[in-house]
Amino acid sequence: MGFGGGSPLVSETSKQANAIAKALEKITGEKWEGNITMTCGYPDIRKLNRDFLVPTKQNILLPLYPHFSRSTVLSTAKLVEQTIKFCPVSYEGWVAPFHSSQVYLESIRDLILDFFQNRLNRKDFLHSDSFQGVSNWETIDLIFSAHGIPIRLIEKGDRYREEINSNVENLKRLLYEKGFRGKCHTSFQSRVGPSKWTEPNTITMLEQLGKNGVKRVAVYPISFVSDHLETLEEIGEQLKKIAYNNGIAEYHRIPAPGIYPKFIEAMAKIGLESIQSSKNECICKKLGGHFPNLKSGECPINF
Repeated sequence: MGFGGGSPLVSETSKQANAIAKALEKITGEKWEGNITMTCGYPDIRKLNRDFLVPTKQNILLPLYPHFSRSTVLSTAKLVEQTIKFCPVSYEGWVAPFHSSQVYLESIRDLILDFFQNRLNRKDFLHSDSFQGVSNWETIDLIFSAHGIPIRLIEKGDRYREEINSNVENLKRLLYEKGFRGKCHTSFQSRVGPSKWTEPNTITMLEQLGKNGVKRVAVYPISFVSDHLETLEEIGEQLKKIAYNNGIAEYHRIPAPGIYPKFIEAMAKIGLESIQSSKNECICKKLGGHFPNLKSGECPINF
């Protein structure tokens, strides 16, 4: 498997931005433009013009993180703040983590079911040549693999793990309503460094399932919204080998949503919801991470 010397993340995110803009135009009848920026890599958020980073009714900022973490949503907000000189998270046009949104949940449920039943448009996904219908999909073991974070963040109050678990429970409920009866598991991948991270690791999960005699597994990257090295290479290749080496005979990589039409429509609707009214609360503090005013100990946002 090759990626031409780099990750497809930027090109895939650009596709999403353009697709969401078109979905917004369809819903509102107005002209929208989709632009992207990265906190790590290019185009660098630190070099973006201020006008692109101020959330308003006409300028929606959509961090593509379904779940809150200090390491993702909060760090993104602080980078935006460096440019615009105020924290954006409670203003119209800033999209909060959307893991509990019903339209988002239903889009992911349908993505998984369409994958199982071989109904996805392969042109919408990378490395889709490996896609195939899953026989007896109703009873396959389903692993929801999330990007791990250091435990020290959880100990500081970060609710990321809690939101992952809630997301899994909501998806399980929706899948079971549609006939799925397989066992669902939650695990974490992409650990870096020697410190303790969220567990169980997806490697450990696959080893344990194989040891327990499980023969059929599908893996969905629950914290990712587009395919890149951590889904295509880590889940698609590395974890597949581990599964086979531990006696699992059938292994499926379910793609991240990317430009799956129902997901794109959900993102457009969630974006529009963000401009209906300001949140009037410190979202970061509520979700387990914020940088308060050092003198007062309170969030510096004036409501």
